[in-house]
Amino acid sequence: MKMKYLVTRSTGGLRRQLAAFSLVEVTVGMGVIGTAVAALFSGFTSGFFTMQMARENLRATQIMVEKTEMLRLYSWDQLNTPGFIPATFTSPYDPTATNGAPNIRYSGTLSISAIPLTAAYSNDMKMVTVTVNWSTGSINRNRSFTTYIARNGLQNYIY
Repeated sequence: MKMKYLVTRSTGGLRRQLAAFSLVEVTVGMGVIGTAVAALFSGFTSGFFTMQMARENLRATQIMVEKTEMLRLYSWDQLNTPGFIPATFTSPYDPTATNGAPNIRYSGTLSISAIPLTAAYSNDMKMVTVTVNWSTGSINRNRSFTTYIARNGLQNYIY
């Protein structure tokens, strides 16, 4: 009978040890969960920042294309008239935003110069460079696009 009491007591003690976690196990578990949550939120932040930068890059590309497409509407004489096409410009990130809304401003330059060639047709071509600058937070960013315009290009079909 005495033997039965010892077995029951040791089994009950074993159950008590298996029924709960120790303080060390809880601390390690919370550290793992904390690290996972921090990584999750870091991933969200990084993803949103990457998407914002991609949108800003796309808008900069749209502005550069808009400026180069505008040149198709000018005649050769207008393109060569100094001051006819403004050398600097600004554009908003969101053209439909109201006046009180925060908006990124893109500032840019458009330069028309001679092409860097010494061919017979070099007087009939111009090089156009459009540069756009803006800031994402404290990061200054810029994009540039260069193309060529010919005297006998598309504008002859319009005029």
